[in-house]
Amino acid sequence: YKGKWIYEVLISSQGLMQIGWCTLNCRFNQEEGVGDTPDSYAYDGNRVRKWNVTTTNYGKSWAAGDIVSCLIDLDEGSISFCLNGVSLGTAFDNISRGSGMAYFPAISLSFKESVAFNFGSRPLRYPLTGYRPLQDKPATDLVKAHKLLGYLKNVINIGIDISEGKLVERDSSTWQLHGEPTVLITLAHIFNNFAPLMCKVYLVEDVLMNFLLSILEGGGAVEAHPLIQQLLDLMWLLMEDYEVHECLKQLLMSLLRAYRFSPIVPDLGLQIHYLRLTIAILKHEKSRKYLLHNVLFDVLRSVVFFYIKSPLRVEEAGLQELIPTTWWPNRFNKETKEVKEESAEERLRRRAYERGCQRLKKRIEVVEELQVQILKLLLNNKDHGGGGASRYIFLNKFRKFLQENASNRGNLTVLCPPEYMVCFLHRLISALRLYWDEYKLKNPSALSSEDAYVPPQLFYNGKVDYFDLQRLGGLLSHLKKTLKDDLASKASILIDPAEIQAVTMDDLDEDEESALSTAQRPAAALAIGGALARPSWLSSPTLGRANRFLSTAAVSLMTPRRSPGALEKVKVRTLNMEQRTEEDIEGSHGNEGLLLGKPSEEPEQQITENSLLEILDGIVMMYNLSVHQQLGKMVGVSDDVNEYAMALKDTEEKISRCPKRRIDICEELLKSQKVFSEKLNHLSRRLAWINVTIYSKEKMQDIYWLLRVCIRTIEHGDRVGSLFAFMPEFYLSVAMNTYSALKNYFSPVNSMEELPGYEETLTHLAAILAKHFADSRIVGTDIRDSLMQALASYVCYPHSLRAVERIPEDQRISMMRNLLAPYEQRPWAQTNWILVRLWRGCGFGYRYTRLPHLLKTKPEDANLPSLQKPCPSTLLQRHMADLLRSDREMAPSFLNSVLNQLNWAFSEFIGMIQEIQQAAERLERNFVDSRQLKVCATCFDLSVSLLRVLEMTVTLAPEIFLDWSRPSSELLLRRLAQLLNQVLNRVTAERNLFDRVVNLRLPGLESVDHYPILVAVTGILVRLLVDTNFQGAERATAVLLADPCFQLRSIQYLLGHTEPVALGVASSSTDKKHFSLQSYTDYISQEELAKVEQMLGHLSEESKQAAASTLPTSEEDLCPICYAHPISAVFKPCSHKSCKACINQHLMNNKDCFFCKATITGCLDPAGQGRMPGPLLRRVGSTSLPPSSEDTSVKGGCCSAQLSSLLFITPLAGQVLLYAPFRSHCPLQSPEFRYISYHFH
Repeated sequence: YKGKWIYEVLISSQGLMQIGWCTLNCRFNQEEGVGDTPDSYAYDGNRVRKWNVTTTNYGKSWAAGDIVSCLIDLDEGSISFCLNGVSLGTAFDNISRGSGMAYFPAISLSFKESVAFNFGSRPLRYPLTGYRPLQDKPATDLVKAHKLLGYLKNVINIGIDISEGKLVERDSSTWQLHGEPTVLITLAHIFNNFAPLMCKVYLVEDVLMNFLLSILEGGGAVEAHPLIQQLLDLMWLLMEDYEVHECLKQLLMSLLRAYRFSPIVPDLGLQIHYLRLTIAILKHEKSRKYLLHNVLFDVLRSVVFFYIKSPLRVEEAGLQELIPTTWWPNRFNKETKEVKEESAEERLRRRAYERGCQRLKKRIEVVEELQVQILKLLLNNKDHGGGGASRYIFLNKFRKFLQENASNRGNLTVLCPPEYMVCFLHRLISALRLYWDEYKLKNPSALSSEDAYVPPQLFYNGKVDYFDLQRLGGLLSHLKKTLKDDLASKASILIDPAEIQAVTMDDLDEDEESALSTAQRPAAALAIGGALARPSWLSSPTLGRANRFLSTAAVSLMTPRRSPGALEKVKVRTLNMEQRTEEDIEGSHGNEGLLLGKPSEEPEQQITENSLLEILDGIVMMYNLSVHQQLGKMVGVSDDVNEYAMALKDTEEKISRCPKRRIDICEELLKSQKVFSEKLNHLSRRLAWINVTIYSKEKMQDIYWLLRVCIRTIEHGDRVGSLFAFMPEFYLSVAMNTYSALKNYFSPVNSMEELPGYEETLTHLAAILAKHFADSRIVGTDIRDSLMQALASYVCYPHSLRAVERIPEDQRISMMRNLLAPYEQRPWAQTNWILVRLWRGCGFGYRYTRLPHLLKTKPEDANLPSLQKPCPSTLLQRHMADLLRSDREMAPSFLNSVLNQLNWAFSEFIGMIQEIQQAAERLERNFVDSRQLKVCATCFDLSVSLLRVLEMTVTLAPEIFLDWSRPSSELLLRRLAQLLNQVLNRVTAERNLFDRVVNLRLPGLESVDHYPILVAVTGILVRLLVDTNFQGAERATAVLLADPCFQLRSIQYLLGHTEPVALGVASSSTDKKHFSLQSYTDYISQEELAKVEQMLGHLSEESKQAAASTLPTSEEDLCPICYAHPISAVFKPCSHKSCKACINQHLMNNKDCFFCKATITGCLDPAGQGRMPGPLLRRVGSTSLPPSSEDTSVKGGCCSAQLSSLLFITPLAGQVLLYAPFRSHCPLQSPEFRYISYHFH
């Protein structure tokens, strides 16, 4: 209970942890950990604090890869900590001591955090004089090992001169074992004693590794030091196999720890040193194959060798010396989004900063080149001595590595960290392309790496295991049943039912033998089928029966079917990932290996070696697993730089405006300026590191190459027809995500426009999105939604929209046809956004990039990310117009679905703002749920976007509404008028619900205002009433005025008139308290305002004439349903009555009478003329009030399926209405919603 003691903690993750010491009296639980009890003491580098019941600031922040030394001095009664060998000072003094007070290492850590302890079983990385490790080093063995190593060095450094019979010194670097008996016997004696010691981790790390590192200290290429190869030969010759295995395992683990936990120095010398030794060891063929088979992927997380960690503390990494001048972009004006001219001083700073970044890049490239050399050794396929080539061992282990990361997404302790995966991906791409192009040089007919793709047969011939990853067409077990005939006819792959039965019975036997492993499989795997019984170290929860079946001889070339025989005749040898040989992968003597089942659509040209194709497939999968996520995460550093730069600029502006007499304020502002400047200096250097290691031009080219690989793979897969369904979903995901990364993550450091073939690549990707977002072969909801979102994003930006316009015309027309499919049959919101973005910039007052009303109230909130600069496509608009005009069934079904969704969205919006208003009026303080506010704003935005689509349709093809020779045109116009009047009435009523909620200015409802929705409605009305021919304007006017909801006051509201004005009287000046389109002259042109005034004058005149010509109607003659129109229809056989508008809408989805529920067999007009029963009236009323019986013939059987669930919200004129949004066309028959109306005159 005395002395000075030390232990080390290797930080593997930088999360929440408290590390230190405690006594046996401490009791810990879920709430109290180390440092939370009186006799426990802890350091927390995540929060930079020390803990002993209370907490105070202490030390520095730690990062993954750091080493924390925990020291306790029981003589002085103090506890202190070191970070990477640098003392953090005394943390605690006067700790409890005395008889029986023993202290033990202790740690509390949050879920999914990981560390490694070294109590002395290995040499301490940062030993401290006077402090002893908790575990004594093996002193006797150390002395013995050093002495034996000295003997070994003597043998190497001294040779025998046979001619003179004496010993002579020689250069150890050129030493070779020539079979001299004396030397060989001497070495055998040395290794007889040395070998057992080399199985101990402490001795391997302290003696052997340091000796091997000393051999490489002279510099030069690794090949210039063959002594290491000679020593490994000696080990395999003079040591037992198990001793060599253990020694190599401990040596590689020591190298991995040394590389991972080495501090970053400016020249990265430590990392380079350890990588050079790793290369020297892996150059030894026998050692390399053993390590690949048993260590690199099974014991070690060998991907660490390809990682270059990012320093959190740039001072310790020496970046201040390497990049002495810092710079960050500060030429951005947040209000106008304009880029200011760069001053001479800024230009000098930027250039100095860029020179520093180039110096850093050259040093990092040395490390990256060494990492690529390691992978080139592992991918060697020419070392056939002593078993299969290294590449095929690597390939099987690599597939298993991918399986573990794909199957354990929720278990972070098993997963490879994303930051490691990013570096591994880039190094693997470099090594793969080197071997690919090397093969191209030897085989000129093969493809170059620039044209690389994965052939489609890999996805359906079962030679490559895709675990439980989703296919485009669904589960593999489903696909191989439904597409069995297509596999036989297109790919010459035969699936024999007898063999299926045999394999299934074999599975049942195996399942009984391995019930325990089966019970451990997740339900998702059992849905596909039970997996093969495997060794415990290779247990796979993902390889289902169907996948296993396809990977056996049950998938064979097309041959005549055999007659079912005994089961043993069809039993086949099954192969798991670990058992595949070179022949299974590359093929030979007519065996196509991985390329079994080549479809006729595939070219005969050889691509490359099959093994490289599987590695390429694995690279694509790696990107999907975690690389894209990490690329997005690291952009946060750049965002931090921009935020601090903006804060610094604001602070400097405040300092310049601060009165000199307010010294106190100036001092605080100067302190803030200093803090921001220091933070920016730190972040700019760290950002330089990240830009070099993650976002450099070379890394961007890797991601771009991967994008092109995916595009070509998808295009080749699409050519095989129905077999395209076998392609894993991640190929489409990676194609979309790599484009997103190139566009959003790598700029402005590097520009995507500079990449070779950029325009062509964009066009190919546009064709894929346009074709496959509605591809029936793709069944997954998530991937279909992702394709739709990607297409929606694609049409937002001019360069990508032009790419869509460059795809073949038939594909463009097909895309627009799919976009115009009825909304009820699919998720429609994204489709609607796409159409809106194609229109934005052409609509009435629809050229803004920021919501105009926000500029008047909250300018700082006006930069909404969704409001891109308008870039309409007249070409795609023309395709849409042609489709709507030419297809007489598409137009009504599409427009009815848009009207239905508008009815629903606006009803939901009104219902929600009513709830919000009620909550705001309560006396007690109520907080409206932010989620409810978000949904409310979304419903409003959807209503606006649907109105814009209607405006687009009315503008491009007005005859759909105004040419009444077309079926359903009049009905569509009446429905449109009804909804437009309803929206106007709700939004323009004085001091109404909408006004009150808008005036609350609730966070989350910023987009809800009069302007967006009223200009959309105005745009539709102007197109119908002003921008059309005389006959069309007359019809639109009559229908609009005939609607019972029409109020002229709502139209007057658009120009700020609160009271009706006489025709010809000049408009009064705009009252600032009221909304007026005239207040938004920056967004609405004078020509557009003139059209609104023309429309108002026209409607004022027409409404006066209609009122004068309308004959008074008694209450008994009014329709008892709407109380708006005269009775114009009598039902058969019950003789109940209503107006034609009500019965027309009712018969769309119901043939029962409103009143008695009798089935309506026909309709009569009041004159007694008969009508045929049918769900849809071709003409409803006439163009004047009251409706006449000009043409009320019923057209039976012409109702489309899309019209079966029409919704209407119609507060009727002349009624007091208790309103509720309803979902049935006739609320009187709805069991859920009813409204009560009281008629008045």
